[in-house]
Amino acid sequence: MMGPEQRHAPATARNRDAIVSLLEKILPPSGLVLEIASGTGEHAVYFGKTFPDLTFQPSDPDPACCQSIAAWTKREAVANILPPMQLDAQAAQWDMPKPAAILCINMVHISPWESSIGLFEKAGTLLDPGAPLYLYGPYLRADVETAPSNMDFERSLKSRDLRWGLRDVADMDALATRNDLVRESLTEMPANNISLIYRKL
Repeated sequence: MMGPEQRHAPATARNRDAIVSLLEKILPPSGLVLEIASGTGEHAVYFGKTFPDLTFQPSDPDPACCQSIAAWTKREAVANILPPMQLDAQAAQWDMPKPAAILCINMVHISPWESSIGLFEKAGTLLDPGAPLYLYGPYLRADVETAPSNMDFERSLKSRDLRWGLRDVADMDALATRNDLVRESLTEMPANNISLIYRKL
């Protein structure tokens, strides 16, 4: 039974193992992993259990999400997850130590474009050469027909906030280039999502 502060995102259970299969290949054996827009905190808890030698720093701009992250961490008794930071991707500075990797799952399309700009600018500043920035979610690609479900999702997002919406991979790559990052891979994921892995040059 979940406590009153714990939020639940059903998609987490459906995508977490597919995400872990990629993280196993790119995360360092030890160090600090920063998760941007951690949401409910369910991914952070699962990753903490899966990678016990890493330290995870979850974050979210929403205080209610930070409460949910803390509640999930306490309930699951995961020792390698730090208290959540109330952090906005658009903030002028991120007051934190250098991370060994940055994760960002399902934020880019549910936020203004300025949040993606902030994410890549800070990743370009904070990450050491070779360190990964991992993104997961639905994206548009010029050479791939967009799934009808993703087009429906796009309309739903726009109806909620005109600043939201599916982003084009080419635009994400351009952001990366501007901030001394390069895309290493694009991987098809469940439910018409993809994973984008960038590395700091």
